[in-house]
Amino acid sequence: MTKTATQQFLEIKEIKEGVIVLKNNTLRGVMMVSSLNFALKSVEEQDAIIYQFQQFLNSLDFSCQILVHSRKLNITGYLDKLEELEKKQKNELLRIQTAEYQKFIEGLVKEGTIMTKDFYIIVPYSFLETKEVAAAKKFKKIAIPSLNEEEFQRSKNQLWQKMEFLGLGLRRCGLTTIPLTTPELIELFWSLYHPQQAEVGYYPEIPPEII
Repeated sequence: MTKTATQQFLEIKEIKEGVIVLKNNTLRGVMMVSSLNFALKSVEEQDAIIYQFQQFLNSLDFSCQILVHSRKLNITGYLDKLEELEKKQKNELLRIQTAEYQKFIEGLVKEGTIMTKDFYIIVPYSFLETKEVAAAKKFKKIAIPSLNEEEFQRSKNQLWQKMEFLGLGLRRCGLTTIPLTTPELIELFWSLYHPQQAEVGYYPEIPPEII
């Protein structure tokens, strides 16, 4: 399948300034969210976290999407070090034990028993959410306008405000958030469509002008 054919199935028109621009000219921002070990918390702490998260959800007056991205843990570098250590071992017994340990770790990874999870929140924004456009929608149907640079910057600022609001609410739950930059967004989407390469730590080189 050619690159052009593949792009026909994607809703993304471009990614710039840390913002995803879709083909219908709506925007998306993506924030990575930290995790916490809920099971290790006391009952009182768990109840407090649940209450804060409930308050957070009730405070939202716009939609957002939660994404959990699971993939095999990348331990390619660790396996390479084990292989190098095996070659340097002068003691035959230690060399055999190192090789067996390396095979054991490789087996765990292949079986998918060692996984890593990343958490994201996708935040939408449309130029149609502005007060002027919302008022016009009450009287007649309107098409989504073209997104020139001025409108993009205005919409991006509105999107950032939403993301800041989400970040503040999640901080009360003991979570931290960070917006993804343009290179990070490109790497995220690339890893979603190329999971096997991403699992071994391979990512395409991003041109400097995009960064």
